[in-house]
Amino acid sequence: MKKIVTVGEVMLRLSPPGNQRFFQTNQFDLEFGGSEANVAAALAYWGLDVSHLTAFPDHEIGWAAAGKLRKYGIDTRFIKFLPGRMGVYFLEHGAMQRSSQIIYDRAHSAFSQFTGEGLDWDSLLDNVSCVHWSGITPALSQGCADLTHQLLLQANNRGILVCGDLNYRSNLWQYGKAPHEVMPKLMELSQVMIAGTRDFNQCLKEDFGSFQEAKRKVFDRFSNLEFLVKTDRVSHNSSSNGFSASLYTRKKAIESKSYELTHMVDRVGSGDAFAAGLIYGLLYLKPKEAIEFAVAAGVLKHSVPGDVLTCTLQEIQELVAGEGAGKIKR
Repeated sequence: MKKIVTVGEVMLRLSPPGNQRFFQTNQFDLEFGGSEANVAAALAYWGLDVSHLTAFPDHEIGWAAAGKLRKYGIDTRFIKFLPGRMGVYFLEHGAMQRSSQIIYDRAHSAFSQFTGEGLDWDSLLDNVSCVHWSGITPALSQGCADLTHQLLLQANNRGILVCGDLNYRSNLWQYGKAPHEVMPKLMELSQVMIAGTRDFNQCLKEDFGSFQEAKRKVFDRFSNLEFLVKTDRVSHNSSSNGFSASLYTRKKAIESKSYELTHMVDRVGSGDAFAAGLIYGLLYLKPKEAIEFAVAAGVLKHSVPGDVLTCTLQEIQELVAGEGAGKIKR
């Protein structure tokens, strides 16, 4: 069994039921989620040994969040309980031509103050095959940026595969540093990167006119990089999207099949499901099979409410093979 380590904030998600607007509702549905933890939960659901590195406030909400991770099968031994609050985000589901909305309330969270001080790196990274990070974590605070950098350094020193989802968020980066001041040194330590042209332009302070230009320059700049991965989403409306992806090495490009998604249940977390599928695929499958597995995992997340993909390996493999889509299983 492969062992994975992920790092990132877990937040409290509050959503009006169904497709209600914020001003219509008198109640909220509650979930716990966060990009990297969503990746961890999907991998744990598939039977991998996954540890998540994060921090929670030391009270009932923080304890409940840690309990939810344990429910998914995630190892929580390395979670810290610190002063501060729980990060929160509010999600209003879109419908038809009305877009979904997310409002973050995460300033001064316990995780944003987590520096990794006192971590037993040898214990955390013992026998680990892959470390996963995203660009959300170093955007939260200098301490989180330092934590991410230290984790990636420790992983590289041990020959562990590092997968980074650049995931640039314009409403983060509020602590005085710009992305191009922080992200390049993290990208230098990553063998796998999930990113698009906008991510590269913001994280590297470039003005690439196309993804192909960005791809060439990024492979030239980062000698550690083995795989560059890009998802392609065509948004017809809030309920209907097209979804596919491409995987690039220094010598070739591998395209996935394209899916048309209609009547989507919940788009949130689909990129995280894709990242989990990619990690699984690169650890267990050939590159062409890996990108098809990742896309199928991302597609199936649109059918599951909440932040986390809870579909089995068999369900994903059946979709890749073109079997059983939408049928009643007896």
